[in-house]
Amino acid sequence: MQLAIDQKDIDKFLMVGDKVLIKPKNPQSQTKSGLYLPPTVQQEKIQSGYIIKVGPGFPLPSQSEEHEVWEKKTEGEVHYLPLQAREGDLAVFLQNAAYEINFNEEKFLIVPHSAILMLVRDEGLFE
Repeated sequence: MQLAIDQKDIDKFLMVGDKVLIKPKNPQSQTKSGLYLPPTVQQEKIQSGYIIKVGPGFPLPSQSEEHEVWEKKTEGEVHYLPLQAREGDLAVFLQNAAYEINFNEEKFLIVPHSAILMLVRDEGLFE
């Protein structure tokens, strides 16, 4: 998979919570019989794409049971439950839950982790 976006540009993206940044795969613009389909016809409910960036996960409530009640409460680090998705995975997701953005004339989708139906992970794909 070739991307025209630089790694330094990807580092500018900070995904929030359970959100995932996906570069959609190009849909088939031609049917098996050779007919070309306009973009408005390709309104499928399920779409796939490669995960570019993953958020930190679901925030967990603070564990206040570790300290005594009379101790001064300190604001500690926020802890997250990590997401199952990883960068480089192929994700199959619900299209109606995705938000489309354009960056450097490229189309990206912001998808909540709950809208991802399946992940395909190939460890050697991006090596």
